[in-house]
Amino acid sequence: MGQRYDHLSQVERVEIYRWHASGKSARWIGDVLGRHHGTISRELARNSKPTKQWTGGYDPLRAHQLVLRRRRRQGRHKLARQPALRRYVRDKLAMGWSPEQVAGRLALENSSMRISHEAIYRFAYFRSDQKDYWHRLLPRAKYRRGQLGQRGGSALNHFQNRVSIAERPAHVRDRRQTGHWEADIISFSLKGHSLLVAQERSSRFIFMTKTANRQAALIHAKLRTWFKTLPAHLRRSLTQDNGPEFALHYRLGQTLAIQTYFCDPHSPWQKGGIENMNGRLRRSLPRKTNLAELSHNTIRAIAKRYNTIPRKCLGFKTAHEVFLDLLQPSHFKREFTPQLSPG
Repeated sequence: MGQRYDHLSQVERVEIYRWHASGKSARWIGDVLGRHHGTISRELARNSKPTKQWTGGYDPLRAHQLVLRRRRRQGRHKLARQPALRRYVRDKLAMGWSPEQVAGRLALENSSMRISHEAIYRFAYFRSDQKDYWHRLLPRAKYRRGQLGQRGGSALNHFQNRVSIAERPAHVRDRRQTGHWEADIISFSLKGHSLLVAQERSSRFIFMTKTANRQAALIHAKLRTWFKTLPAHLRRSLTQDNGPEFALHYRLGQTLAIQTYFCDPHSPWQKGGIENMNGRLRRSLPRKTNLAELSHNTIRAIAKRYNTIPRKCLGFKTAHEVFLDLLQPSHFKREFTPQLSPG
């Protein structure tokens, strides 16, 4: 029996339900109905998903009603009603055109096919909702409209005693004075896996440790553990981004007299030293790294290795050597190996 490419009928859905319930494979059902086995698999997967009102499983009558509803919704879109226009738009988007360029070119050519760029955007996101992923053809390939990650407002609105980096003294930016630090979180693909890194701006010396989570109390405790062992001239300030994990920053000022500064929203380049170091650390710790397989001693060893690599910006001294020279009074001048928090 030859394969057909029109829509499944309600009768066919009943047969799919009956044979699937009896244990037949999608390939077997497809051969009997003259359909591609992928069509059967997609039908079962798409119309079996549980919802708030549906506990899950494939029901042929419900599946047919869902299809009709989707078809009615799609009919609201001009691109769904005009296949030639839809093919033209998709081809141009695939070539890298933006929806505005597509619409503008059609108008310039006085084509019989006309559409607005907003209609293209609406159809693209509608198709992505239907798992057709048109949004990947858009210039920025965003899966929804608007600024991503902005729901609920910015965390910085809730920070106590937040001081902008714009108020940070110029000598901090120019690295003319010691004791100014930058901190950041390095995230990994596995949920809950992250590293806290702090770098002293003038020496490029780093502390690094695994964190069990990114709660503000834990991050504050680890930063305080590092900084309280240092003399006052080596813990003057800390610059960080606006992540909620740094919400307890002001406690460092209360206990250790450390002034804290924050980058502007979406401006990580303003703490370029730690961003550069994060890029270097990614060479040893790519995003797919499973931190559970690395001990705290291994993390310390990685930090020590980067602290003992000669840097051109330091006259080919190591960060360890420069940081050691900064330690005063003289009883601090000894072999210094950073003892990182065990996490």
